[in-house]
Amino acid sequence: MTEIVVVTLIGAAPAIVFDLELDADVHAASLESSGERATTSTGHPALALGDEVTFAARHLGRTWRLTSRVTEFDRPHRFVDEQVSGPFRSMRHEHLFEPADVGSTRMTDRMTFTAPLGPLGAAVARLVLAPYLRRLLRLRGAHIRRLAEA
Repeated sequence: MTEIVVVTLIGAAPAIVFDLELDADVHAASLESSGERATTSTGHPALALGDEVTFAARHLGRTWRLTSRVTEFDRPHRFVDEQVSGPFRSMRHEHLFEPADVGSTRMTDRMTFTAPLGPLGAAVARLVLAPYLRRLLRLRGAHIRRLAEA
């Protein structure tokens, strides 16, 4: 299992940041360069407990599809989404929102995943996937920061 942790400081209240993070349209726009598309199980962009979202995008030279379900939800402090189907053997993404200073939020993305293909997959996860996913989480965090602080 591989773990990635990315912390983003945002000059907005946790509730604002939380709601932006749960918006599938905002997520897709944050990774626009990969052609990211998001389709929710409800047809609405705002996700809630039990909702699923399917992402399709081009990464590492290939188009990937991943469906994730919101499995834990505690607005505006934290939510968790977990892969239902997709390229990983397993994937869990915990989103934490803590007040940092007055009117600001420390947003923490904690993603754990297991790649398929045993030891070979573990090596690829550590050497290729973890740095790549860390970069994507930083890009998304910067996008959320721009929207929240506007």
